Amino acid sequence: MKRLLFSILAFLPTGLLLAQQHPETHVTPAPQKAENLLEAFERGQFHGSFRTFIMATDNARQLTDYYAWAAGGSLHFVSAPWHGFNFGLGGVFNYNLSSSDLGTKDSLTGALNRYEIGLFDVERPDNRNDLDRIEELFLRYQWKKSRITVGQQSLQTPFVNYQDGRMRPTAESGAWLEYQEVKNLKVEGGWLWKISPRSTVEWYSIGESIGLYPKGLNPDGTGSGYPEHLESKGIGLLGVTKNWGSNSKIQVWNQFVDNIFNTAFVQFDHVQPLKNDHKWILGAQFTHQDALAHGGHTDASKTYFQKGAQSNIISAQTGWEYGQWRALAAYTHVTSEARFLSPREWGREPFYTFMQRERVEGSGNSHSATARVQWQNPKKRLKVEAAYGHFYLPDVKEVALNKYAFPSFNQFNFDVRYAFGGVLKGLRMQFLYVRKGLLGNVYGNDRYVINKVQMSHYNLILNYVY
Repeated sequence: MKRLLFSILAFLPTGLLLAQQHPETHVTPAPQKAENLLEAFERGQFHGSFRTFIMATDNARQLTDYYAWAAGGSLHFVSAPWHGFNFGLGGVFNYNLSSSDLGTKDSLTGALNRYEIGLFDVERPDNRNDLDRIEELFLRYQWKKSRITVGQQSLQTPFVNYQDGRMRPTAESGAWLEYQEVKNLKVEGGWLWKISPRSTVEWYSIGESIGLYPKGLNPDGTGSGYPEHLESKGIGLLGVTKNWGSNSKIQVWNQFVDNIFNTAFVQFDHVQPLKNDHKWILGAQFTHQDALAHGGHTDASKTYFQKGAQSNIISAQTGWEYGQWRALAAYTHVTSEARFLSPREWGREPFYTFMQRERVEGSGNSHSATARVQWQNPKKRLKVEAAYGHFYLPDVKEVALNKYAFPSFNQFNFDVRYAFGGVLKGLRMQFLYVRKGLLGNVYGNDRYVINKVQMSHYNLILNYVY
């Protein structure tokens, strides 16, 4: 932990220096329409960011601790519209300034690092410098309030999304339509043929992208054999969002993963105004999944979704809001038919009980309950959130419903975010502390403990956006 403290002290002047170089937040104005192709590029707009991230994990005393310090940035260009068309190009770069040996296994359990490697390249733990990636390369056509984009881009959907909790977000290559010509209605969807997951630097076909992160176990307890063995032509996504006034919204999504599985998702949110500016918050979600064909491979030991399997997930939340305060309670249940599966390489799960640094993906017959309190003061540019949850999973030996052999646990998150003003405008800071405790039985085996429970996890992030 001494090296972590040293890194924090060394990092602060770096963040201030970046802010001094770019004292104002860059807001991209609406580009002027171009009369010709040359003007489309001359009137284009640049935007970008700098980011530095310090992360550390303090495991149980006998197990290995980890730390990492990353720094990098991004630069993006979007041309001015010409006959409705514009062009976008953007990339990210990243460096490992200092870290533990992220490729070495823990001496007692043989486990690899879990969190810190996500700042860099999960496929090559020793890669410290070659961490750049072309993230956006697209052609877009826009009419009225709608647009279609073809090429490399970053999407935000329930199961394919940025999951931007490291140095670079997940990005996708495909064709994407956003239609908003009807008041209070948005229809979006498209076809994706490649993905570059967060914590990687390459682009992968849909089948190749599943299994870059830890693969877990087959339902019979053997190691999952699907990495590099799945075949899929792409992902088809369709989403419809309907607003009723300013207080109610419903979303309906379908995600079709050719040859592997299909996921249908419905979410309804409502805010009920009460007396004296108090508000009552309500939300409900339902998710249903089905295997397609053989679930990715004819060999059951190499498939992702077992043939004929299906899963169901319900999630709900309720809460209260008044002024700068919000309090929420949520519950999620994955039924016992099968595991809920969604490639972690593609994005975070959308359930109300989601807490940073953990998921229920890979579990069946699981119950999650969370409570969180948020306070936000826009004038002081400060937001604070405290969240606590209990996550009851099947026993670690019941791998048919516990893909990653993860014990039941409790989790506490404390998240502070501050946006600087004045000469430091554009600089944002976040501190996230995570504590995980043990609720289930680990049978004296530390493989069920390391990087999972009985641990503290620290994150310090500085972002400068221009």
